[in-house]
Amino acid sequence: MNTATGVLRQEHDAILRMLEVAEEAARRLDRGENVPADTLAGLLEFFRLFADRCHHGKEEDLLFPLLEKKGLPRAGGPIGVMLDEHEQGRSLVRQMAAAAEDYGKSDSTARRRWAEAARGYADLLRQHIHKENNVLFMVAESLLTDAEQAELARAFERVEEEKLGPGTHERLHALMDRLAAQVLAP
Repeated sequence: MNTATGVLRQEHDAILRMLEVAEEAARRLDRGENVPADTLAGLLEFFRLFADRCHHGKEEDLLFPLLEKKGLPRAGGPIGVMLDEHEQGRSLVRQMAAAAEDYGKSDSTARRRWAEAARGYADLLRQHIHKENNVLFMVAESLLTDAEQAELARAFERVEEEKLGPGTHERLHALMDRLAAQVLAP
């Protein structure tokens, strides 16, 4: 059976892989090496669509409200912390986007700004994912029945189709593979 928390953990693995790509791109920028603008654009697309709209959307629109109904408070608990960190991540992605735009215009500070925002985003998301995998999802697994987990996993599929459109999930995974091969290859 595919559980909702299992789906989210698999998505975390994909996000962690792209954080490695972003950090390597940041190291290259720090060393003064050229990173193609389309690589930065691809990372931004992945983080905006897959990490935020798809993954965080599933959590914010479906998982968190269900956990609240089960008695887990939004304020003062793990849900509130996760929501705050989602907003921090969005802010860092906006900083990366602004720096990427300036990078395309040969702005001398763009490399440093993109690298700093990417490292901040990677640090934030690694800690965030650790908390979700080892705290929030464990709580969810103790609160949700097998039937609720299965229904939530089905709802995730429907929401993904609605938010991203047909074929986008596959396209983003292909993008992930291409970027990893491009940036992480020796």
